[in-house]
Amino acid sequence: MMKRKWKIISAVVGALVVVGGGGFAYMLTRAPSPAKIADAGATGQRINANGIFANYYPAAGAAPHPAILLLGGSEGGLGKDMQAAALLLQAQGFSTLQLAYHNAPGKPAKLKNIPLEDFTRGLDWLKKQPGVDASRLGIVGYSKGAEAGLLVAARTPGIRAAVLGMPSSVVWDGMSGENYLLGSFSSSWSANGKPLPHLAYKGQPDARGLMPVFENGLKDLDKNPAAIIPVENFKGKLMLVCGEAEKLWPSCPMTDQIVARAAKAGGPPTVVLRYKDAGHGVMGAPFTDDAARANWSQMGGSKEGNAAARADSWPKIVAFLKTELGVAAPAQ
Repeated sequence: MMKRKWKIISAVVGALVVVGGGGFAYMLTRAPSPAKIADAGATGQRINANGIFANYYPAAGAAPHPAILLLGGSEGGLGKDMQAAALLLQAQGFSTLQLAYHNAPGKPAKLKNIPLEDFTRGLDWLKKQPGVDASRLGIVGYSKGAEAGLLVAARTPGIRAAVLGMPSSVVWDGMSGENYLLGSFSSSWSANGKPLPHLAYKGQPDARGLMPVFENGLKDLDKNPAAIIPVENFKGKLMLVCGEAEKLWPSCPMTDQIVARAAKAGGPPTVVLRYKDAGHGVMGAPFTDDAARANWSQMGGSKEGNAAARADSWPKIVAFLKTELGVAAPAQ
């Protein structure tokens, strides 16, 4: 997420200096490079129909199984990091849909005004799959996928558990050059064809990266309270995971905002996992190679801190999901 944003900013600045107004307009509006699309693998299925582009990992063994909607972040497509999580969830008995919602075939190239209907369509598809217990649905997501996940959980009945890493308490501007440099042009998300209320990016990056852009945006929250995600509308159980050494956006302060609003409004019950020496790589499948540790450490925390956070949090995430989704809902 961080690398992609810096590429956008660098490209726009370069266009201003070198090629003038026409090139600048092109750089603002051009599509990003295609995201990586992980193969579904031996235990998965590629789904590309009826507006859904995803990898599906059905649980083996005796049915019925709980189901998970799995959402990556601003990397787009179907990344390998979230695929590793999907495979681990599948092995633990969760039928898991790793859903692409932008920068993938049939999806918007940029992460702006993404329809929330894409996510509910994925949930509806999951409910209908053989061996899935439609009464045991959960959402797992990180970064922008956590932002979307909280929105969907707050708007969609029947979701019993949500695990959100590096989360956002608010809806942000869309991710595009025009939003970063010229003002608030679009939301990250839409519903019924209309952009959701959103906070604008404010200020400029500094030595810490993009952090001040988000911190300054949050200072205007009292002027735009409609951008707050109404966590109190979620009727399930919530787990939040954040790293205090985050360099990309203030996920731990936004975690605190979610928890405070939930407590003040009477729910949902929330479990928080915080890690001092972890950053934007705090949540996900435990690392299996040093390259991944190094890449994620660029967004905060040490290689060792991020690895330790994932190793500690992942079993707790699985245990939380098993507790909340392990028993069929009582008949109505």
